[in-house]
Amino acid sequence: MKELSGKLSGVGLKIGIVVSRFNDFLTKELLSGAVDCLVRHGVKEEDITVAWVPGANEIPLAV
Repeated sequence: MKELSGKLSGVGLKIGIVVSRFNDFLTKELLSGAVDCLVRHGVKEEDITVAWVPGANEIPLAV
């Protein structure tokens, strides 16, 4: 069995996150968890860009 593994280091990465405003009571929490995890793994908050879109249909257009 082949196994791929890597470092869990985000140092130097620039990350984009697309978030839907639909059901924002859920997506705000998901965004918060994603940002927290990225920061804990070395990504600087200023290197994280968040794009809010109306719903799921618009997510591919924002990417």
